[in-house]
Parts: sequence; C-alpha cells; structure tokens
Amino acid sequence: MEESTSREKVLKRVRDALIEKTEPPFPIIDQESPVFREMTEPLDVNFAQELVKVSGKFVYCDSDDEFTALLKQFILEKDWSVLFCLDPIIQRLLREAGIPFVSNQKEFLDSKIGITRCEYLIARLGSVMVSSHLSPGRKINVYPDAHLILGYTSQLVPDLKHALAAIRKKYLHNYPSMISLITGPSRTADIEKTLVLGAHGPRELYVFLIDDQNAQTS
Repeated sequence: MEESTSREKVLKRVRDALIEKTEPPFPIIDQESPVFREMTEPLDVNFAQELVKVSGKFVYCDSDDEFTALLKQFILEKDWSVLFCLDPIIQRLLREAGIPFVSNQKEFLDSKIGITRCEYLIARLGSVMVSSHLSPGRKINVYPDAHLILGYTSQLVPDLKHALAAIRKKYLHNYPSMISLITGPSRTADIEKTLVLGAHGPRELYVFLIDDQNAQTS
C-alpha cells in the first residue's frame, strides 16, 4: 500500500510539472557569442606560439625548395637516420632534393623518423588534424620517435569547428574512419605526476609550414 501511495505521489508531481509551466531557473544562455577570445595574431603566428607551448617544433618555409633545404640541414645537424615516407607528394619532393627515404613496409619497425602531411592546422590550439585518408594511414603518426609534419598556410584554420566543417566538406560521403588531433609530442604525467615525453608515441614533433598563399596570389 505504501509503495502504491508513493508511486502515485511521484506520478502526480510529474503530471503537475507537465501541465504547469515553470520559469527556467537560469537566464537565457547566449549560445551565439564566441566562447574564446578573438585571436589578435595572424593564424600562422598563433599556431606557432601554441605549438611551441606544448613542446612542438615549428619551422616556417617560404617554398617547397626551402622546406627541403631546411630538412637537409636538420638531418645533418641531428644525425637523423633515413626518413620513412609513404606519401607520394612528399616522396616527390624528397627525390627532387636528393633526400634519401624508405617506403618498404618491412623497414617500418626499424624507422626512427616518419614524415607525413596533414589535413588541417588549428591555430588556436597549435594542433594538427590528421585522418586515415592520408597516405600513411594511422601508424606513422604514433610509432616513430620523431614525427615530421608537412603543412601549408592554406590549411590553417582558426578553431576546431572550422577544421571539422572543412573535412566534412572535403570528403562528403567518403568520411575517414579515423580523425585525430596531434597536440605536441606524446606525453603522460601518470607516474608520480612527472611529465614524460614520448610515452605513447613520438617524443619529438616538427611542423614544417610552407607558405603557399603568396604563390596563389602572385
């Protein structure tokens, strides 16, 4: 009997709530105004600043030729081993510059340096968006000790929502099975709250940004 009475009381309160309109306890929320502050720096500058904050390395290049010249310099200075590259566009640039690389899948597990392109560069976060539709697929983004990313200024977007909208438009009905953000080198502070780089992936991240917008407007 008590259970029935309690149930009836609950149902009565529900019915009353549905019949009687109540004012919302909070004022109407403005969902149109931007959440973040407006960026005052150009997209490339803001991206570089945010990337460096998360221990990423930023390299600006005026052209494809300057990219390969700087890459050669990095290879010599850091004594990098041969690059692993599956992307045909980057492979062409490397061949033209005489930079050796390997693309044999059997050599992948021995590769310490991987180089890929990206989908978009998110200026506010200093993050790189990649997807499974890019030539390397998924593994080069997470396996090598150092991950080199080639991007262009035309791929810069202000926020994550712009990157998602752009990738939706780009692929339409052939949406990638994986879309991911890379924000600096892999890291963890799970053990004694000590930050460790390279815990679950590359311990170094380099973004080479090529200015292709001057070429488009000239």
